[in-house]
Amino acid sequence: MIDVNGLRKGTTFELDGKIFKVLEYSHHKPGRGKATIRVDVRDLRSGDRLKKKFNSGDTVQDINLTYRNAKYLYTDGENYHFMDTETYEQPALNAKALGEATQYLQAEMEVKLTFYGNEPLDIDLPTTVDLKVVYADPAAKGNTATSVTKNVKTETGVEVNVPYFVKTGDTIRVDTRSGEYVTRV
Repeated sequence: MIDVNGLRKGTTFELDGKIFKVLEYSHHKPGRGKATIRVDVRDLRSGDRLKKKFNSGDTVQDINLTYRNAKYLYTDGENYHFMDTETYEQPALNAKALGEATQYLQAEMEVKLTFYGNEPLDIDLPTTVDLKVVYADPAAKGNTATSVTKNVKTETGVEVNVPYFVKTGDTIRVDTRSGEYVTRV
């Protein structure tokens, strides 16, 4: 059992037969009464995002997860297919269950698959990915010296806010946790 005070971003737990992953965590202590813990969670089987509220002292069921290295292979529109690099099995995960992670997947990308028993639930992406810019407005003369930014579209469809000097055809590094521009590669 996990005390809800120990829940943090990335913690996985079971509640009412469903498996949840904590996306956001906040602790609220009013002047009187018990503290409350509010968490934004994602149901790892269905992909639904929910808000949960617990009283201080409540507990949730801890679960044992295993992790395996895998390569992203392809998508058939509804499911994303991976290959376990040790056993060569090819588990598939539903697009809704993966959520925003699908925006960063590229062919042959190394990821870490999360399993509960033999059931694949989630993936852990690399911290950063390199994406090619397929559309960017051209920079106007004189606007490249200051910290002016613009939105560009990448090969995977992700829109990223970048410095004004980035142009179509450039490759940029994007942080998968926040979706923010890191550097031009």
